[in-house]
Formats: sequence, structure tokens, C-alpha cells
Amino acid sequence: MRHAHRVEVVRAAEAELMARLPEGTLMQRAATGLAVTCARLLTRRRGRVYGSRVVVLAGSGDNGGDALYAGAELARRGARVTAVLLAPGRAHGGGLAALRAARGRVVVEQEVGLADFSCADLVLDGIVGIGGRGGLRPEAEPYARAARTGVVVAVDVPSGVDADTGEVAGAALRADVTVCFGTYKPGLLIDPGASYAGAVQLVDIGLELPPAGVVALQHADVADLLPVPGGESDKYRRGVVGVAAGSARYPGAALLAVAGALRGGAGAVRYVGTAAEEVVRRFPETLVTEGGPAGAGRVQAWVVGPGGGEGAGRALAEALAADVPVLVDADGLTELARLGPGALAGRTAPTLLTPHTGEAARLLAGAGVGAGAGPGGDGGTRSEQPRPPAAEELGAARLATARRLAAAYRATVLLKGSTTVVADPSGSVRVNPTGTAWLATAGSGDVLAGLAGSLLAAGLSAPDAAAVAAYLHGLAARHTAGVPGAPVTASEVAAALPAVWNDVRAGVAPEPRSGRPGGTGA
Repeated sequence: MRHAHRVEVVRAAEAELMARLPEGTLMQRAATGLAVTCARLLTRRRGRVYGSRVVVLAGSGDNGGDALYAGAELARRGARVTAVLLAPGRAHGGGLAALRAARGRVVVEQEVGLADFSCADLVLDGIVGIGGRGGLRPEAEPYARAARTGVVVAVDVPSGVDADTGEVAGAALRADVTVCFGTYKPGLLIDPGASYAGAVQLVDIGLELPPAGVVALQHADVADLLPVPGGESDKYRRGVVGVAAGSARYPGAALLAVAGALRGGAGAVRYVGTAAEEVVRRFPETLVTEGGPAGAGRVQAWVVGPGGGEGAGRALAEALAADVPVLVDADGLTELARLGPGALAGRTAPTLLTPHTGEAARLLAGAGVGAGAGPGGDGGTRSEQPRPPAAEELGAARLATARRLAAAYRATVLLKGSTTVVADPSGSVRVNPTGTAWLATAGSGDVLAGLAGSLLAAGLSAPDAAAVAAYLHGLAARHTAGVPGAPVTASEVAAALPAVWNDVRAGVAPEPRSGRPGGTGA
């Protein structure tokens, strides 16, 4: 599991450790780990470090110092290192002295620095540290736009990316590799920041940290959570998931939600809705019930809303009245936005909401939470009539959006998109590391809803079910798309779920992502 901590937590841990160590020890640990990674990259690229052209972009503060010290180590190994000082009067004194002692070159003229940047084999981005906010300053912006031939290595976080949130408020320098110290930073795992970070490598510098507020599951974590039947299991003990989906206009949503549910670990799938004939024809193992959720019989969790059309309101009300977990998706979310958080008041069983950013905007408006609210969901009340949030704003602030929704509705939220974020009402977050942009295809969200609902019925908690479903869903899409990547359909994603389920249980490493980082679909 990858653990990510906020900047203030990291700063406190660093201060506590530095108080027990000789001065400069922590920076030397970071710089050494950074230099080792850079040397490995240069060796892979050119066959050796000696004679390589390295540019250090050094701002003020400790990140600039880390970069300068790492540059000095590379210079001692024979690299031709040039440090470009973007804040000459505030460059780290010790790092600068070390670089000069190693016969590194130092320049302050930005025209010279840009020329060196464009032809370097490797660039160390030490412009802004983890405490930076906003985009790059004017003197650094040209580096974000300049052509380059070498690999860019960010020091702890790409300059211009908010380390806590992944937000990018202006120009930012895109890295090929980010070397982070002590712990991952949330902004390295969540888009848009994640798309600037490249491959992220962690260097242990000995920090003692509290439990992380943001985590990303890995293969072993998911394998431990997958429901596996035992010798005494039967279909009812394994769980029955109810699916209320589909309509005359969207019968396919029912088929896709049931397809995901059948492959999610529950022992049986019970379907209610207008597409019963089509569902049984395609999936004869499905239990079909006339009417709505209220008369469906034994069910351990409900999935409500995919393609539900005008019947989504009744289905949602009946499912929420049951004392079982309920996953609300698509048309069910539209109905919930109309009703507001009061519709969930008094529920003791878990509720899982699975919106994309457009649906998130409607849900927040329905809760009276306007644009610009903080992570706690304090963006206004109904009486204040806050400005309705725009989907684009919410997508650019995915971490805050998921937390605001979870707080407003007191429910677990799986926010779909380029990075899938799962938040619970306590503020804890799980970020999905799998997926592909090819998942932006019709019906993929229906498959995800059925899969997550089945995991709920099998006994997983709402955060676990959401995180595991997103992980498997992303892997299935990558498995189907292949490398370098080709279009996939939602039906193909559902069909690939057993293969990736087996891969996870067997510990088979996932394929590299195709295209830019992706999440779950619409």
C-alpha cells in the first residue's frame, strides 16, 4: 500500500527527526537517494554517468539544496553539471558550495539556462518544494514550455503541482520521474498532479509518520480483500446483490450492471426492472423478481440507478428503506441530488455513491454546497444560495470534491474520472492506481456499479468495496486494451474481470498503463 501524507505532517516529522540528528544529515540522505536514482537513469540512457550533461534547476529552499547536493554527487562521478539559479540571492548555501567544490558550473542568466535545459541528458527540477502553492513564477515558466531531449527528474514534487491536492493552478514542469522523500504526497497520486509526476519513486529518509490520510492500494492489499468462498459456503452465505437498473430507453445498462455483479464475488444476483427478459436471456443464472426492491426478497446489498430512467426514484426510495448497503449510481444519483442529503438521514447501513464530476456537481448543489468549499464540505448553506460548482472545477480538485461529497451526504463516495478517488465521511481517502483513459466509454460505469455492489453483498465495507472494484475494473480495461492500447467496450471489460481477479490472487504484476493515467469510466 502506498501511503501519502500532507505537507504539514511531513514537516512536523522532519523537524522531529532533525532534532535528533547532526545538522544536514536529513538533506544528505535525500540528496544521496536522489543522486542514486539519477545515476541509474543516466546509465540506462547513455550507458554511464561520466560525460553526461546534467542541469540542476535550483530555486530557494531545501528542494533546491537537495538538487544541488545531488548535482554535486553526479559531478564527482564525472557528469558535466550546470546549476541554473532561479533565485540567486536565496540559493542553498551548502548545496551551492558542494556543487562548486565538485567543479560544477553555476549560471544565473536564464537564456543560458534554457539553452542548457534543452540539450541536457537529465534535468533536476528543484525549483519549488512541497510547500509551493500556485503555478510556476514568471522566471521559471519558460522551462515548462521549452523543448527538451533529456529526462526530467522532479525533487519531491514537480514544480507547479500542489503537493497536498494534485491541483495545478498555472504552469507546471512535467517530470518523467519524481523522487519523493519519506512518504508519498497526495498530489503525486491524484490528477492533474499525477499526470505531471511520471514514475514516482520513494526514498526512505527515516521519518516516523502517523497513519496516512490518503492511500493507494496495491496487488497484495486487493488480494487480501477479495471474497473467497469456503467449504461451508452456499450462494446465500456468499451474499445476494440486488440490481435495480435499466429502462425502456437504456436496457443495456441492466445487462452491464448484472455482468459486473456476476463477477464480483457474491453468490447470486437478483434483478428487478423492466429489462428482465433481456437479462435472463443473456444471463440465465440471474434471479428475476417482479416489481421493485421492496418485494425482491433476500438481498445483502442493492445497486440502484444505472439507466434507471423515470423509475429510478421509486427504486431508490425502496432500496434506501432496506437495512442493507446501497450503491447509488447514474439516474439514482440524479434523484438523490433532487432530494438532498436528507434522503439518507437515519440510515444505519452503508451508502456508496459513484458519481462522475457532472453528477458530483449536481449532488453538491443538492446539498447546498457551492463552489470553492474546502475539504470539509463547508461551502455554504441552502439559505446562502452558493454558486453551483462546475464539473470542470470539481475535476481539477478531485481530492477536495470527494471529501466534500462524503461529508455532505455522510456516505462513502467513489468519484470517477482520470483518477478515481474513494472518500469516506471521516475524510480518509483511497486513490485508485489502475485504469486507462480507454475506460471513458459508454457503459463502463454500469459494470463498475455492479462489481462494487457485489463486493458489498459479499461483506466488504463500502470503502473496501469501492476501492477493490475500481482497482479490478481498471486492471480489466488495461488487460483488454493491451499495450500500447486500443479501444475497449464495457462488455469486454466485464468479461476480463475473472482473468484479472486471478492475476491479483496469484500476485501477477499488472501491465504498464496505456496512454495517460486513467481511472474508471463514466
